[in-house]
Amino acid sequence: MPPRISHSGSRRRGEGRGRGGPPSRGGPLIRPAPSPQSSLPSTSEHVTTIGVKRKAHGTSGKALTVLTNHFPVTIPKSIISHYDVITPSEKTLPARLNMDLIAHLQTHVAPDIFIPRAVYDGRKNLFAATTLRFPNGENSFEFEVTLQDTRSPDAQPRREQKPFKIKLNKVAEINPVVLERFLEGKQSHDNDVLTAITALNVVVRQEPSLRYPFNVRSFFTDEEKMEIGSGIVLWRGYFQSVRPAIGKMLINIDISTGAMYKPGKLLDLCLEYLSIPGSPRAQPRALAALNPRERLHLQRFIQGIRIVTSHTDRTGKTSKTPRVIKKISSENATKLRFKRREGGEMTVSGYFEGILGRPLDYPNLPCVEVGSGALLPIELCEVLPGQIMRKQVPLHHIKDVLTFATRSPTDRLKSIRSGLNVLSYGQSDYVRQFGMHLQVNNYTTASRITCDNLSDSPMQTRARVLPAPTLRYGDKGRKKSVTPQNGAWNMVDMEFYNPKTIPGWMVVIFEGRGRFNERAAEDMVKGLVNSFRQVGMKCDDERPLIEYCSSQGNIIESLKAAGRKHKDQKQSPPGLVIVVLPEGATDMYIKIKHFGDCSTGTATQCLRSNKCYRAKEQYYANVCLKINVKLGGINSIPDPASVRYLTDDANPTIVMGADVVHPAPGSKGHPSYTAVVGNVDSTAAYYVASSPRVQTSRQEMIEDLEEMAAHVLRLYVSYRKYKERKANSNPKRIVFYRDGVSEGQFQQVLEFEVPKLRGKINQSIVSFCAPTHSAAFAYTAACQRLGINPLPKITVVVVGKRHHVRFFPLSPQDGDRKTGNCPPGTVVDTDVTHPTEFDFYLQSHGGLLGTSRPAHYNVLLDENNFTPDGIQQLSYALCHVYARSTRSVSIPAPVYCKLLFPLVPAELTRVDLNFQDADIVCARAKNHFDPKFKEESETYTSDETAVKSLEEYKEHFKNLHESAQYKMYFS
Repeated sequence: MPPRISHSGSRRRGEGRGRGGPPSRGGPLIRPAPSPQSSLPSTSEHVTTIGVKRKAHGTSGKALTVLTNHFPVTIPKSIISHYDVITPSEKTLPARLNMDLIAHLQTHVAPDIFIPRAVYDGRKNLFAATTLRFPNGENSFEFEVTLQDTRSPDAQPRREQKPFKIKLNKVAEINPVVLERFLEGKQSHDNDVLTAITALNVVVRQEPSLRYPFNVRSFFTDEEKMEIGSGIVLWRGYFQSVRPAIGKMLINIDISTGAMYKPGKLLDLCLEYLSIPGSPRAQPRALAALNPRERLHLQRFIQGIRIVTSHTDRTGKTSKTPRVIKKISSENATKLRFKRREGGEMTVSGYFEGILGRPLDYPNLPCVEVGSGALLPIELCEVLPGQIMRKQVPLHHIKDVLTFATRSPTDRLKSIRSGLNVLSYGQSDYVRQFGMHLQVNNYTTASRITCDNLSDSPMQTRARVLPAPTLRYGDKGRKKSVTPQNGAWNMVDMEFYNPKTIPGWMVVIFEGRGRFNERAAEDMVKGLVNSFRQVGMKCDDERPLIEYCSSQGNIIESLKAAGRKHKDQKQSPPGLVIVVLPEGATDMYIKIKHFGDCSTGTATQCLRSNKCYRAKEQYYANVCLKINVKLGGINSIPDPASVRYLTDDANPTIVMGADVVHPAPGSKGHPSYTAVVGNVDSTAAYYVASSPRVQTSRQEMIEDLEEMAAHVLRLYVSYRKYKERKANSNPKRIVFYRDGVSEGQFQQVLEFEVPKLRGKINQSIVSFCAPTHSAAFAYTAACQRLGINPLPKITVVVVGKRHHVRFFPLSPQDGDRKTGNCPPGTVVDTDVTHPTEFDFYLQSHGGLLGTSRPAHYNVLLDENNFTPDGIQQLSYALCHVYARSTRSVSIPAPVYCKLLFPLVPAELTRVDLNFQDADIVCARAKNHFDPKFKEESETYTSDETAVKSLEEYKEHFKNLHESAQYKMYFS
């Protein structure tokens, strides 16, 4: 028996929420498969919805038929019994262990009761196709389940395992007729409907859950995998979800990617993760010399891994009992001592020397503590295969993940079709026993699915391609407007709509002269000056100060010293600082942005030395897109005829975007960050952001929305009044795009966030004070007060990107011939959308890599009475006014995001990862902390000291400098 430490490793089980309710009455559901060309259901007046009820479909645009990764599925005919699964021990067990316990219960403990087999979600819910007949004749019964060890025949005998007590309690009966009524628009989306949909999802996931590693709704196989280093292996997986649509139930099937721990020796995994150089004999010695911070990083990586000890003792027996790593010891095996049951103390290395009959190979290495409290030498542990890494992938491997995950539309569709065989709907006893049948190309899964009859298997749906808006540029250019083609346009012969004058500027280089010499710096300056001239930006100083600084010194002090030198030579502080950084200068970037955004308000533009070295004109033109708006300019605006809703002077409209960014998976003690972005001009092309806020970790609702929205409203009113000289400066309409909330949080948005928008407006007074600095627009010298009357009407639209809905051209001629994607402007609001609520999918961008993902729009509130065409065309037009790009983007500008991998800072990647305005503001929130506080918060030695209080973060959080608040500093 391995030595154990004295404290307990148990955790408390969280309280589960009860499901179900009184069963709905009615006959069994029997209906033919609906036509793919479904029409709008006739929604009954008594039916309630969370969002706005759908009243019509859109009609504008060119008609198009597309394929989608959905498959119609029939609904069960009989009543489904719903049971709560209760573990009286109050321990939160892993989902895989729970699945094994219920499977053992059904096959070995009480097989006569579970005929046919029930399905289980791994947590609280168990569903049976019939009522379970418990021995006591009641609706509740407690079982005892003892799992057998998975061991070799010569494994060491262990003391008898304590049985798990599992109680099943019947809570509801689900009548599938509620789903039929819901799909036909005759039933509200209540708890009965939600539970019924949950039951169908559990049914289709049961078979793959027992066969493959799974993560909520995805399952992964090792048939296609790729090692990316750091002890991580990528596996191809399949996503599936049963979803309601107009007149039918669908299964959404897609491919996914899972990051798995590399199986094998734990010692090898640790060495690979830390990238320790040297010979095989020298590497373990380096592992033994880790400092506390390095050991903590390693502990976070391997925490939660299931291992076995496969060593053979003197008797020739082995133990294959899986154990879970809890932490890494601070001492090595020769120093760690424990008390023996027989009395006395001994070291861990001495204990295992007696077990093995030989000394440990690496006694100076630390040990791992497993969940039971046992201490095991790292060299004796092996990592079991098929374990999902539920932590953030290291940033330097993001490109590898994208390479593996990115698949062309043709390849993705082929994988989806192949996934039907992996998911085995037709061969699943669970799917058949519940009476469900997947409809594939007029076949069902009761028939044999082969590659031959999968050629046209996904369902077809109607789509439309919206016309792109016309964009206006400056009047001094040879061309004054452009209409995007295939989601892109060229600025040749065009100047910015409102180009700014380059103030006194300088270049600070943190790269060595050997890699970026004076000649390279002069070429870069010439390239920038030439681009300034071409886009209409006036630059009086074509020979700015160029200063080299050490990347190893104090970055902020170096910038201050360079600024003082500029002031001495040019008689004024710099208004723009171009900073050249070496590769991988993440920490330097954060410090520079803290200096510019929070400390001085100076516009800063960071360039990577390897990108701007001998760069072409296009590179500098893209840099000018960012610099102009950082200085308060406007690059382009949509032609008023393309966005009449926004340019109606009688009804001034402000468009806002809001988002919340949460800490990376597995991190502890870090808060979430929120941001609100909104336009201040009449064309929704110039955006400002409130200073990001700190709030409770992983809380999705925005606590400070009232104050943040008020800040944007103040700037909107003052810009229209003093810059645009509008007689009617108060907004009459607010279009609020909310990003990042799931369908289960829609009600919270309406109940928590919308009142905060109204609350500030209902005060009927918006006050602002004039800044004394030079801003993007003029202010009066005194404080003003402005009453907003009448109150603006609000439209709230949730924009989602974290879904698996995809669309594919029916033929190559219908899509982009280079990428195979559907054309930009493709909108779908039939067949695969919500049965009763106003939602639609819009693919607004031209994909460059892989298969484009459409954005999903849900209209939760609409006091402005948009038509489907109106909100779709407005949303599409707003995807063309993102200041940093000459391509349409995937979400309207205030919430623009093309997020292919979660929580990757936009400034750290150049692999087609583009971020929304609100999300960029959130991602830059880390720049608002003093670098010393940031370093201190990451140099902790234990989980206890890692958890800083929310008050500490708020105390050290520094707001935007006054100068930066009125510009698009986040571009």
